[in-house]
Amino acid sequence: MLLSLCIYIIHAFVNEKSLPSQLHTIQQSSTIPLTTTAATEMPSEGGEKPEVGQDQAPAASTKVDWIIKVLRLLAFLLTLDATLVMALNKQTKTFTVATIGTVPLRATLSAKFQHTPAFVFFVVANANAALHNLLMLAVGFAGSKLSFKGLAPLAVPVLDLVNVAIVSGGASAAVFMGQLGRNGNSHARWNKICDKFESFCDRGGAAMISSLVGVLLMIIICAISIIRLRNHYGYNKLALNSSVLP
Repeated sequence: MLLSLCIYIIHAFVNEKSLPSQLHTIQQSSTIPLTTTAATEMPSEGGEKPEVGQDQAPAASTKVDWIIKVLRLLAFLLTLDATLVMALNKQTKTFTVATIGTVPLRATLSAKFQHTPAFVFFVVANANAALHNLLMLAVGFAGSKLSFKGLAPLAVPVLDLVNVAIVSGGASAAVFMGQLGRNGNSHARWNKICDKFESFCDRGGAAMISSLVGVLLMIIICAISIIRLRNHYGYNKLALNSSVLP
């Protein structure tokens, strides 16, 4: 429910910002297509071609770009935090396992993330997502110097969706193992361990929460990117169809 509400708000915000500029451009192209063509092809008296439509550059696009960058930065920090907290999560305790006469026998046990494959996958998935978000931030800030043509604009949303799937899978597996470690399973006779390794379980739970919030932010980023692509390609199609009207 919360995710659907976020996507609806983002959709309304992007459409509200982009609709006036689209209608204005389509109206111009449909009413005076020949004048626009002539203005772009005929040079002015100074020998330079007049530039048409530059004053219609959408300011909303810049705002949305900055929103995406801020969300991606937060997602990068959250997934990096989840990676480091889980990777450095370790607790060692000494337990009395038996008593011979009056002499207790003690054993030292350690809890590490490497002992559980689900936690290993969690660390790898979040590290991959953090690296992805860092690279996308670099591409976003260097985007003004790069030219994206063809299917290149589709690559970023696709990579975002792939990372969302990987991180959500890793977080789900880690949450399952965390619940099992905290409560156990009496039917399978699996004992809980969080009553013995409290700090290990607390730090692992914090890493899982950080990862889940990062996944939510990446889903919002994907929604914004997909809506922008739909508006962009839909606008180009409408503008092309209106420009050929008699």
